[in-house]
Amino acid sequence: MNINDIVKKFENRKRESIENKKSYSVLLPLIDIEGDWHVLFEVRSKSLKTQPNEISLPGGKVEKHETFKEAAIRETHEELNIDIDKIKVIGKLDYIVFPYDMTIYGYVGILENIEFNKINYNRLETDHIFTVPLSFFIENPPLKYNVEYKMKLQDDFPYYLIQDGKRYKWRKRKESIYFYEYNDYVIWGITATFIKNFIDVISI
Repeated sequence: MNINDIVKKFENRKRESIENKKSYSVLLPLIDIEGDWHVLFEVRSKSLKTQPNEISLPGGKVEKHETFKEAAIRETHEELNIDIDKIKVIGKLDYIVFPYDMTIYGYVGILENIEFNKINYNRLETDHIFTVPLSFFIENPPLKYNVEYKMKLQDDFPYYLIQDGKRYKWRKRKESIYFYEYNDYVIWGITATFIKNFIDVISI
């Protein structure tokens, strides 16, 4: 292989994550309720295999040949049964990369000309929906807890191939987990992280 062949391989190549192969996309939906802006949340169905009965934003796995933005809109449409033309994406949130083969992309959107009480959400995926006034998140910072992940290696790991062997100093991964308490709801984890990211952006 000559250098020209290598150059062609990299022309217009789209960059991907080396480790994280699964991509998900969520929408932080804003809805006007009697002149006051709220964030809409879903409580996942108790029958779901993953994270049943947890609070989440509309979203899901990005399918082949669709953009992250398209996935966020599609999932919101499917989960809330809202027409696509009434979902107006106004911007991007930051994305979250997890060590367990997953990256989540966030968007902010407005649900236009939608009455909350008339949303006929998908009962197969969602137990119920609720909203929280945007002012609550602006006025109430989340509780923050720090966790630390340590490297756990299998017994057959080839220590003899690395400098210092078993005494090698692995980097430790730290992560902040956020919690918002609103009435009887606890919004935490990934959902709370996106909420905090949103509030940080609009508060600059």
